[in-house]
Amino acid sequence: MRILIHGINFHPEPTGIGKYSGEMAAELVAMGHEVRVVAAPPYYPDWRIGDGWRNGYSRHEWKGVDVWRVPLWVPAQPSGLKRIIHLTSFSVAALPVLARQLLWRPDVVMVVAPALTSAPGGWLTARLSGARCWLHVQDFEVDAAFELGLISANGIVRKLVTGIEQWLLRRFDRVSTISWRMLDRTRSKGVERERLVFLPNWVNDQAARPFTGPSRYRQELGIAEDAIVALFSGTLGGKQGLELLPKVAQRIRSHPKLVMVICGDGVMKPHLEQACAGMDNVRMLPLQPAERLAELLHTADIHMLPQNPGAADLVMPSKLSGMLGSGRPVVTTTEPGTELAHVVSECGRVVPPGDDRAFADALIELADSPALRQQLGHRANQYAQKHLIRSVVLGRLDRCLQACATHTTAGVELPRESTQTPK
Repeated sequence: MRILIHGINFHPEPTGIGKYSGEMAAELVAMGHEVRVVAAPPYYPDWRIGDGWRNGYSRHEWKGVDVWRVPLWVPAQPSGLKRIIHLTSFSVAALPVLARQLLWRPDVVMVVAPALTSAPGGWLTARLSGARCWLHVQDFEVDAAFELGLISANGIVRKLVTGIEQWLLRRFDRVSTISWRMLDRTRSKGVERERLVFLPNWVNDQAARPFTGPSRYRQELGIAEDAIVALFSGTLGGKQGLELLPKVAQRIRSHPKLVMVICGDGVMKPHLEQACAGMDNVRMLPLQPAERLAELLHTADIHMLPQNPGAADLVMPSKLSGMLGSGRPVVTTTEPGTELAHVVSECGRVVPPGDDRAFADALIELADSPALRQQLGHRANQYAQKHLIRSVVLGRLDRCLQACATHTTAGVELPRESTQTPK
């Protein structure tokens, strides 16, 4: 089967949607499919074109995937309007490359959002080539933009933008997303249940197995073997509530064993480095190589997952999959009733958004109770093994793609009456 994947991010590093797009494409090739990707050159999370890449049209092969790169405008300081121009620049520049794919005649065209602005080009390519069209939604960027104040919440503007979004969603033969609550939201936007597919962010099978041997990260960072490591690993973005972490670090500073490790790159990194300067209980790491991700995640005794309350149930954090797979408890900030709260309450602690005292208290409780950490970590790994390991998720994706290409609904795996979060 010929599969065309269209999305702004495609870079197989251990962070964000670019990683998942890369792993998905490579796995589909391994399953015997022909896969082409139309994407931008790597630029995220640093908001600059990556070293060794040029901001222009190019073509290369990666793990059997035929990758077509498209130029775009990358703002140094992204804001609401600049982000829209940035995304639109990619979508417009991609049109001639998408037109070239008509001669290839794909069976399925999959658009990966964020970057809903890519949806019209992908949908049109599918329709002109006779392919089926599939939209994968990593987060509801329109809703999140309004909730987080990135776009003015003017009533007329909001009605217009959400109307366009809903019209686009209803044009696709399949719409997949990463959480059950997001599937519910998709249905509320007018997408029929028969078109929906649950496609969560996965964790590599290796990362969900027990990690043996001493931690080189503890040695490299000068952390004692008996210390309790509270880890945040991921993109240091502006919509994740990361400003909480320095306040938490200050509160746990007197604990004799707790050490905080913050790993990643992004727009928040300078602020975090400045706020944590002089704290001997904080270590900071740049983004780590993909081959060391499992070791990094298993270095933690506790995972930290702060979140911006405005994005609740609009964005299911992709990093959660790796946290759960590592078999460690998670401390997160979210409101009761969200899917994130539902999942983490079974294998960690949920505290109110912005409450650094409650977050610090949860870390101290877990640090002082090895038995509780073990119990909650076991539950986390069980959840990942059942719902999130890569072989399970991508096996389901393969079946659903085959069904989509043959115009059937076989493989659309939803509960009969509801999309309630499974345990």
